[in-house]
Amino acid sequence: MQAYDLGTGASPVLVSIPHASTKLTDAVRAGLAPAGQPLGDTDWHVPRLYAFLEELDVSVIAARYSRYVVDLNRPPDDSPLYAGATTGLFPETTFDGEPLFVAGGAPGEQERARCLEAVWRPYHECIRATLAALRDRHGYAVLFDAHSIRSRVPRLFDGRLSDLNLGTADGTSCARSLETGLQAICRASDYSDALNGRFKGGHITRHFGAPDQGIHAVQLELAQTNYMDETAPFTWRPERAAELQVVLRRCIEWLLAWSPGQA
Repeated sequence: MQAYDLGTGASPVLVSIPHASTKLTDAVRAGLAPAGQPLGDTDWHVPRLYAFLEELDVSVIAARYSRYVVDLNRPPDDSPLYAGATTGLFPETTFDGEPLFVAGGAPGEQERARCLEAVWRPYHECIRATLAALRDRHGYAVLFDAHSIRSRVPRLFDGRLSDLNLGTADGTSCARSLETGLQAICRASDYSDALNGRFKGGHITRHFGAPDQGIHAVQLELAQTNYMDETAPFTWRPERAAELQVVLRRCIEWLLAWSPGQA
């Protein structure tokens, strides 16, 4: 099983895209209930949304398997990241709380253990090694974890989600200047924004963000309505996407210009 694709750049920035794949293992595919078959909880089109990264000198890691196989943004012990409703390392319900698998159809413990070792651990080891190499080269490294979700998921949050949702584990996963710089870009746009609101950063941001060790991490969760249709077949909307990409590119370019000594 190849867990990820990796493109390397010479800058200190690594972009992680853990939830955009729709690839399933045979065991997951065979047991999916009707509610899970559209793969609606996918971070749809995120690699396409960030296609401009090919023009920038950043490293990019993108998962090859769906979050329904194993959720790369959850801790390996499956401890909860948020109070209230959420989904786990091996999801058993959709974001809406519907059963993901038919009765008796969920992968067993042996299959889950195999996916943890063959998908989850390689992805995280690659992030660790890449960040270490970037820090050795530049003196610091920046991890940008790229996500998206439907703008309305009543089970997970009230009302409509903000358009741009930055998460820095309540300011602990990166330098303050990095956080405030990205927030300023979001607030200068025509989109609504939030910092450490419903989305504070998942396991990737919280685990790898260690600013005292020269590694800075931030998550950006996007409301999907700004670039696609949020219902199947989840159609990409190029006009909306182009406007959002302007802001996203500004964020990445600002990270490329940022350094830990910046006030």
